[in-house]
Amino acid sequence: MSYLPAPTRYDAMAYRRSGRSGLKLPVVSLGLWHNFGGVDSLENAREMIRRAFDLGITHFDLANNYGPPPGSAEENFGRILAQDLRSYRDELVISTKAGWQMWPGPYGDWGSRKYLVASLDQSLKRMGLDYVDIFYHHRPDPETPLEETMGALDYIVRSGRALYVGVSSYNHEQTRKAAKILKELGTPFIIHQPKYNMFDRWIENGLLKVLKQEGIGCIVFSPLAQGMLTNKYLKDIPADSRAAKAHGFLRKEDITPERLKKIKKLNEMARARGQSLAQMAIAWTLRYPTITSALIGASRVEQIEDCVAAINHLEFSEKELKEIEKILAE
Repeated sequence: MSYLPAPTRYDAMAYRRSGRSGLKLPVVSLGLWHNFGGVDSLENAREMIRRAFDLGITHFDLANNYGPPPGSAEENFGRILAQDLRSYRDELVISTKAGWQMWPGPYGDWGSRKYLVASLDQSLKRMGLDYVDIFYHHRPDPETPLEETMGALDYIVRSGRALYVGVSSYNHEQTRKAAKILKELGTPFIIHQPKYNMFDRWIENGLLKVLKQEGIGCIVFSPLAQGMLTNKYLKDIPADSRAAKAHGFLRKEDITPERLKKIKKLNEMARARGQSLAQMAIAWTLRYPTITSALIGASRVEQIEDCVAAINHLEFSEKELKEIEKILAE
């Protein structure tokens, strides 16, 4: 049976402008970092993407190396796109990245023009796309001149491979320099993708200020700290969780007794707000107007539904914000 998206998909979702650009993103976007690769169930991935779109999530975020194996998340997304969403392409914002190792040798990593252009060509082929909406440089390259990397992003837009560009994990000084180069080139640099959550707040020390000054949007990844800011680890480490997976980025030793104590207190506070811990954690990352979207991951449809429900209560009182600061400082 062919898929028909829900006619109500735009009724509840909130959308924010990415910096001073014309592009709006849903406040909750779906990332395909985990659970969409070749080792995962394609049918489950398909159900999650369809449900996300039904709930108003129009933005799907990938990278060349997402899987495992690398490239397989883009391949799977391409299959789902062809099967279910091809006729809705103009309602979607699809992004991908390059900057981590993708193939052997000196041209399959970091930030050279050769690597970025070749990688995006491969990504487009895997997904069956003529262009992506946003292409990111995935991480700063300490050896390649920034002018070369930014020049490659400019070329990628001018050649029709991407509509907009962004960077990920650049610090505030690197971001300011990148913005200056791209502004001079006339390239639409509209977004930064940093890691940000209650346990990792580095972007508050300069980056948010630069993004606001430069008119660049911000989409935060890991708003749930790889699942720690959910009810998943309140009792133990479930067998199907990221902390239990051999290829995951969250390790069992990350969930310390001290951190667990904070998670339990935050969970009580979320319940008092009428939210799940995940919903409160997402709302907390969106409290700054500079932040355009929170990029969630998921392994089940129910997790997407829970995260999207965060939009029902995004506001915090001063008292609540102070209480969160107190818990996190303990």
